[in-house]
Amino acid sequence: MSEVSNNAPVLELKPLTPLQEFWKYFSSNKGAVVGLVYICIIIFIAVFADLIAPYSPVEQFRDALLQPPSWTSGYLLGTDAVGRDILSRLMHGARLSLFVGMLVVTLSLGMGILLGLIAGYYRGRVETIIMRLVDIMLAMPSLLLAIAIVAIMGPSIVNASISIAVVSIPHYVRLTRASTMAEMSKDYVIASRIAGAGPIRIMFNAVLPNCLAPLIVQATLGFSNAILDMAALGFLGLGAQAPTPEWGTMLADARQYVQSAWWVVTFPGVTILLTVLAFNLMGDGLRDALDPKLKQ
Repeated sequence: MSEVSNNAPVLELKPLTPLQEFWKYFSSNKGAVVGLVYICIIIFIAVFADLIAPYSPVEQFRDALLQPPSWTSGYLLGTDAVGRDILSRLMHGARLSLFVGMLVVTLSLGMGILLGLIAGYYRGRVETIIMRLVDIMLAMPSLLLAIAIVAIMGPSIVNASISIAVVSIPHYVRLTRASTMAEMSKDYVIASRIAGAGPIRIMFNAVLPNCLAPLIVQATLGFSNAILDMAALGFLGLGAQAPTPEWGTMLADARQYVQSAWWVVTFPGVTILLTVLAFNLMGDGLRDALDPKLKQ
């Protein structure tokens, strides 16, 4: 019997790069991949809405008021009460909704990280003051607090975005503070102090990069909450003002046609539902891919 040669080549598996490892765990969640594809489509529509939308979002066709959806009439999703094409308004509304989500997440995430790092690093009286303010804000219903802020500042898309960002700050503060407190006892932070690093360098160069994983997941979920809250404020007349194409405002304008023209209410509502669901699914995938405790 022939012996197996000891000089046979051994196949060495190359270690995965961080990006490949991330995609491996992220793609294992099929719902997250579907959500990512849907979000990419929405982003494409928002960027090129001026080119792919069949009509202007504010153009009125007086001979086609409340036209039902039809392939032959040229209005695929129908028209509203003043003859505006619903499909075109939804496409341009995607641009506004994504802008609002980006603005809200940027403002709330930036302020939340700053306050959370300060509270988790300095502790003591500074932490007590910051966290008591956060507890007061969390004790109020977020939507009611946003409505109160918009009522004081005046109804507009910018003021509504600022109000939603303000009520979203406490969630990022608590998450950043908890992550910072967990990292402060690590050896690399102690080594940074011994090396003479100052508080700002320790907070932003040492601690913050190791706290980004949960913050990215929370920011993704906060994006969907921002879209939903903006739609709610728009429905109440405190967000975008007519004739700006915004999904919540479109629902508010269509309330009286719920029974007579179903398409005027259905399509904006379904669009909001699918967009929020897509961001939530992608957030679950990011959590699975970024949290080492969930990796097999």
